[in-house]
Parts: sequence; C-alpha cells; structure tokens
Amino acid sequence: MHCSYQQWASFLHLPILKASISRTKISVVPRQTHIKRDSDYALIDNSDNLGSEDATLSATSVVNSKLITSTSNPFVQHCIKLRDSSSYRRSHGSAIVVGATPIREIYRFQESLQDINVKMDCLILPDKTEIPDGLVESPACIVRVNSRVMKKLSGLQSTDSIDAIALMKIPTRCISLDDNQKEGCQTWFTAPHRILVLEGIQDPGNLGTLLRSAVAFRWDGVFLLPGCCDPFNGKALRASRGASFQLPIVSGSWIHLESLKDEFQMKLLGGHPEENWVVKPVSLLSPSFCDSVSDTPLCLALGNEGGGLSEKSLQACELISIPMAGEFESLNVSVAGGIFLYMLQPKNRRSS
Repeated sequence: MHCSYQQWASFLHLPILKASISRTKISVVPRQTHIKRDSDYALIDNSDNLGSEDATLSATSVVNSKLITSTSNPFVQHCIKLRDSSSYRRSHGSAIVVGATPIREIYRFQESLQDINVKMDCLILPDKTEIPDGLVESPACIVRVNSRVMKKLSGLQSTDSIDAIALMKIPTRCISLDDNQKEGCQTWFTAPHRILVLEGIQDPGNLGTLLRSAVAFRWDGVFLLPGCCDPFNGKALRASRGASFQLPIVSGSWIHLESLKDEFQMKLLGGHPEENWVVKPVSLLSPSFCDSVSDTPLCLALGNEGGGLSEKSLQACELISIPMAGEFESLNVSVAGGIFLYMLQPKNRRSS
C-alpha cells in the first residue's frame, strides 16, 4: 500500500507515539515492551485523522493500541475500497481477507514455505476478543474495532461468525499482462506442468472454488483469460479459503497463453459437454486417458457455465468431457473443474 511511514505508524502501531511536553506535536520514540490492558485502548472517532497527510495526532489518542469506532475513519474507508474495488486493490497491491479460517490457511502456507510473497500487514479484531488460534504468533499489527465497524469492513449482514479480518499484500507472482508483454513467459510459473486456464468465469464463488481445487490437487498455477472476475474479490476469497494467495495467478490474453504453450510444449485441453453439434471429436475423461497424458505438460481450459468455451478455445483445444448417466446436459463449472483437476493431476502427485 502506498502510505508513508508516518501514516502506517499512526494506525498500525509500528512505533509508540509520545507527546512532547513543550509542544502539541507528537514525536516518535522506539517501541517499548508493554503489556496490553483493556485501559490501554483509546477510542478513535472520525475526528482522529488516522492515515491522513497530517502526520500528527492529538496527544489524547496516543496509546499503544487503538479502538476504531467510526466507519468514517480513513483507515476503515481505505479497507472498504480495497474490498469493493478491483482497480484500487491492484493499485495498492493489497486485499482484505475476511474470517480467521482463510487467514489461518494463508498464514500456515506462508510459514510452511517461508514464502516472502505472502505477507499480512494488519490483523483487525473485534474489541475485547482473543487473537484467534493459529494467529497468535503472527507478526502483523493488531487493530481493534467495534461491532459496527467490523460489519462495515466485512460487507456481510451478520458478523456473529466473523472473528478476524486481515489486510494482506497481493503476492507478486499474481500478475496482469498487457498485449506488449509477449516475452518472459518462463517467469510466470515456477514449473508449468499443470496450468488451469479459466475463460469468462464471472461468478466469484465458482472462481474461488476452482482456485481451491487447483491448490488441493497441486496444480502449478492459474491463467485467467479475459472475462474472469477478480480472484481477490471478497466472495472469491471466501470461496477459495485463501487459495488465491497460494499459487501463481496470471491474467492475460490468448496471445500470452499461446506463448506459454509454445515455450513449454504444452497440450491444450478444453472441458466441454459431449454434444452432437460439436464438429470436432470429444474424448471422454477416463483413467486410461489421464494415464496417457500424465507426463505431458498441459493446460486445462474451462469456460463459464452459461456460454462455455469461446470459439477460439474450442478450435485450439482438444476437447474432453465427463461421462454422466441420465439426461443431464452439464455440471456446474466448479464441480466439473474439481473432477478434471483431480483426474488430470500427475500420478506422482496423486499418490503423494
């Protein structure tokens, strides 16, 4: 997030602020060991201009931890913009994650791999609640808010089950490409043996579920063609349970996808219902088919539930479908995607 040190210091408690005796301004002194008590929390209303260009605070609000009580607080407004605006998220490189469970999964992932790409800037908690299990050792700064602010930040009708909100840095391996970026595909994914390609997936619940399945079945990354929703959208993050932070996500066009395919000699597969009107053959997903491509680098393309794959994708991909009993025309894309992702994972990953 593009904030000055003074801005972060004012509401993320990086230093302890101390009022000078001789003047009304505030000087900064090094952090000291301090045991927090309920009396250590100062109320911060809209008149406390946290995060503004003015780097000073009134001496009455200078304490080790702060309780934010106003939804008009600049820090709260910043978080709401991160939640609601994709362009704001991208420009600041940050996103809001709601709920201790996905936050904990992201934190465990970062700790297990020592992944410096995943960083929690701030942990927002309801006033007078304990830090959730699994997050006590997190180095993130703590901000306390009342129930009204918690509800505003979460964007949910009920906050009874919302025990934490995190301000997270979007990993640098999640990138958006422009049409001039045709080179450098070697750096997009660490080991592009299995890449999930999504086209026109506009429902954030479906996109988030597919990302979670890709992580669960150890795929190497996700490529988003035009028409997909933002993987750091609030609903997508809830559905992915933090998976958006755990694998590379590249947004680009067919030009970039073809560069990736050519560079790594990848086979393009497209999930598609078996229908009579399709002019090219559609292979059935089966153990023998999966065995035949187990050692082959491949991209699996999935389209949205309503329109399916585009004409470009239908022509470029070898089509595969899931055999089904009965008269069902197709499965929900997140359900079908989960089956494809499981069946097409390499044998060595499936058994490990």
